[in-house]
Amino acid sequence: MTFSSLDEKYMARAVELSQCGEGDTHPNPCVGCIIVSGDEVVGEGYHSRAGEDHAEVLALAQADDKARGATMYINLEPCCHQGRTPPCTDSIARAGIVRVVCAMEDPNPMVSGGGFDVLRTAGVDVEFGLLESEARWINRGFITRMLSGRPWVALKIGATLDGRTATESGESQWITGKEAREDVHKQRARYSAIMTGSGTVEADDPQMTVRLVATEKQPLRVVLDTSLRIVADAQIVGDDGNILILTGSTDVEKRIALESKGAEIVSVDVNDDCGIDLQAVLEELGLREHNDVFVECGGKLAGALLEHGLVDELIVYYAPSVLGGSARGMFDTRTVERLIDRPQFRFQDVTQIGDDVRARAVYPPSMELIGCGT
Repeated sequence: MTFSSLDEKYMARAVELSQCGEGDTHPNPCVGCIIVSGDEVVGEGYHSRAGEDHAEVLALAQADDKARGATMYINLEPCCHQGRTPPCTDSIARAGIVRVVCAMEDPNPMVSGGGFDVLRTAGVDVEFGLLESEARWINRGFITRMLSGRPWVALKIGATLDGRTATESGESQWITGKEAREDVHKQRARYSAIMTGSGTVEADDPQMTVRLVATEKQPLRVVLDTSLRIVADAQIVGDDGNILILTGSTDVEKRIALESKGAEIVSVDVNDDCGIDLQAVLEELGLREHNDVFVECGGKLAGALLEHGLVDELIVYYAPSVLGGSARGMFDTRTVERLIDRPQFRFQDVTQIGDDVRARAVYPPSMELIGCGT
């Protein structure tokens, strides 16, 4: 399909709008919409949270009668099924939109091209594929869950220039500076779940909440605890009931103590080689409709996720310092004997944050899955 420079301009605005809902729309995708009549933008909207109006409906309401004969630009195929809200395709057709330009098809099996079919049947001209890679990246978590049944996994690490995350004794607060720590909270706010291991809970007693930036809701706190070592008064447990503990333990007394604080405890399989079945953990989160999970953990869990090919994105904050010697590294993994066998990532972006540097790298097979492979 051939698109004009104006088409690209308007789609870029729809993609930009979609990001306004980032972190708040779970389990729904991020969607932005713009309606253009002639050379006038007559309506804009973005989906802000599940259960509320979709981007298309908001843009149509703003456009009102000016929507008739206009073109709609949207970063994701309009829904054609009844969910918490009515099908957007019906509203688009009734409003008299004559052309819909979309970035990508919806991977949800309940839509998956069906929205385009409904619109075409109603006489609407449908084109898609404009700024598709940008649109797919924004909704990488949603696409991953729809196609694989598990969320997108972003592993965050704070390290020195020589890749050390703590001293030999375990001291790590703080390797990175204030600005980097604030940015971590911004990242946390974009995810529906934050996951860690019991070792990190025991060592650092973290809260694992969003505190340094404003947020309307806290991500679910997820703890992997093979033998249920976490204590009920750990900060991460809290008293808000927003914590899920996955364990292989059947210790009734420990379960009762944690459940009395509002924690939900789910039993999962435990493997001899790596502890909790990580694939089962992620599938459980997928069943709970989590599109993405932000992982902050120690080298053992980080290494296990890496070795099982379950790290889709690495977010590493590098401090301009060196620990050297026997200081703790990023990953506890088996030694790679041949270079060809090493896990390979691709840099997505590198950003200076205060005195530190944030490097974001993605796993090529994960990018292939979401349709952003090169």
